[in-house]
Amino acid sequence: MNLDNLTLFKQLDTLNMLGEIDGLPDQLKTAWDLGQTLPLLPAIDFQRVVITGMGGSAIGADLASAFVMDKCPVPVIVHRDYGLPAFAKGKETLVIASSHSGNTEETLDAFTVALKNKCAILAVCTGGELAKRAKENELPLWSFNHSGQPRAAVGFSFGLLLALFARLNLIPDPAKDVEAAVAAMKKSQEHLRADVPAVNNSAKRYAGQLMGRWVTVMGAGILAPVARRWKGQINEIAKAGANFEFLPEADHNTLAGTLHPEEVLNPHTMTLFLRSPSDHPRNRLRSDLTKQIFMVEGLNTDYLDARGDSPLAHIWTLILFGDYMAYYLAMAYGVNPTPVEALVNFKHAMSEAK
Repeated sequence: MNLDNLTLFKQLDTLNMLGEIDGLPDQLKTAWDLGQTLPLLPAIDFQRVVITGMGGSAIGADLASAFVMDKCPVPVIVHRDYGLPAFAKGKETLVIASSHSGNTEETLDAFTVALKNKCAILAVCTGGELAKRAKENELPLWSFNHSGQPRAAVGFSFGLLLALFARLNLIPDPAKDVEAAVAAMKKSQEHLRADVPAVNNSAKRYAGQLMGRWVTVMGAGILAPVARRWKGQINEIAKAGANFEFLPEADHNTLAGTLHPEEVLNPHTMTLFLRSPSDHPRNRLRSDLTKQIFMVEGLNTDYLDARGDSPLAHIWTLILFGDYMAYYLAMAYGVNPTPVEALVNFKHAMSEAK
């Protein structure tokens, strides 16, 4: 497919996922600003934070957890399941229930357990049952407006959490970093937008390389959840197969799996390595050496470098690049990037099985 055919883009993208991606820098800034105005919990010396969510809400939590890891004095756990860990008890445990729709059953179940365990609770959602329960229990509710897919609201699911951590004095004020990250994203967009021809648009060119291949995305440190985000976007936007790996862990197992089945691995896979100036030097070395080993084995590999001058900018410029790339891959495959029929059907089946 001609990835410069914007007319065909409009025919496929009937729900304007491209507009969502174009608006991601402003969404992040909007979320950060909104987070300065919403109600806080009573001042408590929290000893642990558990963020419960799934899908697009959970990936925002992953990104926030990775970013605050070297700044926050208490552990931050992302919980993707029903219930809560056994340690999540008492007012010293802050449970953040994050659900885009407010109707995610796993998150609602975790919310119920948090109430039972007398945890401090804050809800983040657009409405739904979670908002209703938060109001009924007179708990802080951080509500935001977004009518699209949860995966297209990652600026909200991350930006609100970042604002919360800052306002609770769990991290230093990152306001300047947010502004710099937004500026770096907008600078990157000059080369990534749909009206930029493929010859000058690296996201379009990478999408072309991914056609017909199973994609693995590798990242380390703060880029590990970005690798997970890329995997999810390739799945949901392009309806294509992908997985993610974390370094240095992948060098202790995945690296051995580069031989068989040769007829699949060699022509039909692509491994992408995410890199940034904020990588730990040893992880940068691991990334480079791992890529070399893959190349020696005849496997298709490449790397993507983050832009910007801060870790937050490194995270978000790569998120933006990955979103555009997944979108162009959807266009190349000729699929509508917004609907996720398989997920909707599965949720319906789960509901019917109750």
